[in-house]
Amino acid sequence: MTQLVDLRSDTVTKPTAPMRAAMAAAEVGDDVYAEDPTVNALERKVAAMFGHEAALFAPTGSMANQIALQLIVPPAQELLCDANAHVVTYEIGAAAAIGGISSRTWPFAAGAIDVEQVASMIRPDGYHAVPTRAIAVEQTHNMAGGVVIGLETLRALREVADTAGIAMHCDGARIWHAHIADGVPPAEYGALFDTLSVCLSKGLGAPVGSLVVGSAEKIAKARWIRKRMGGGMRQAGILAAAGVYALDNHVERLAEDHVRARRLAEALAPFGVVDLDRVRTNLVILDLAKTALDAPTLAARAREQGVLVSALGPRTGRLITHLDIDDAAIDRAIDVLTSLL
Repeated sequence: MTQLVDLRSDTVTKPTAPMRAAMAAAEVGDDVYAEDPTVNALERKVAAMFGHEAALFAPTGSMANQIALQLIVPPAQELLCDANAHVVTYEIGAAAAIGGISSRTWPFAAGAIDVEQVASMIRPDGYHAVPTRAIAVEQTHNMAGGVVIGLETLRALREVADTAGIAMHCDGARIWHAHIADGVPPAEYGALFDTLSVCLSKGLGAPVGSLVVGSAEKIAKARWIRKRMGGGMRQAGILAAAGVYALDNHVERLAEDHVRARRLAEALAPFGVVDLDRVRTNLVILDLAKTALDAPTLAARAREQGVLVSALGPRTGRLITHLDIDDAAIDRAIDVLTSLL
């Protein structure tokens, strides 16, 4: 039986044998009491990487994002982000339903951010308007095809936020890819944001887990919010050990995923479905607007030949390289997708 080539997401990876060994050997305690030594070590490690005082382990990226947003945006006040941001698109309305947060978006422009436009959207206190309390940025940007938001843009946004007296949040689910692609140290990103969420199960190969990063005061409050949201875990060191292993062993290898994504994109570019300028990390967006196949049909026919593709919309597909995709898998995907296109 031919092994499936699963390019739907980088969340489909399975723990490696050494990662499983680290999990099995993990020293554990009760994390609700903050007594799990492996969780505590993971939290210290990630906080130090991003130059912040503290971090909190959460079971999912969506929970980590929503905890962070509740830390910086009070109920009935406003968050600004782009129209395709994960925090308002793929988290099932959690900011409003759980945090009572009002959100307003600037137009999605393939990951590009017009800093002046964002500045013009900020609403101050008074005049019966909903006051803006924070700006959220996604790094790298999923719907933009893994685009890296440049450091100068982020610095300009930080200046805007400081001038307005509001906070900045980074949805850093794939920030490790930005670090590898642009060579920016995590601490340099961390210095620009009041809160960050960073994921261990997208790209790094851990089975579960994200962290909220911020000041010691914010993370103390975050622990209460996590408990309220049902995210308090007990002997979670078994999961945290996978994260520690991933950070020690799977960050630098992300460059391999970037090379494979680029090779895949270059093979498909002659069919007019890929913008090569946008392929810098591990995501390849397929624009099928000018092809005979729509995205669900392409995904169904590719699946018949053992290649799994995400259909994000009627004419938009997505391919993601990851830890479980090797060169032979890319060869197979190229053969199948080029024949279909």
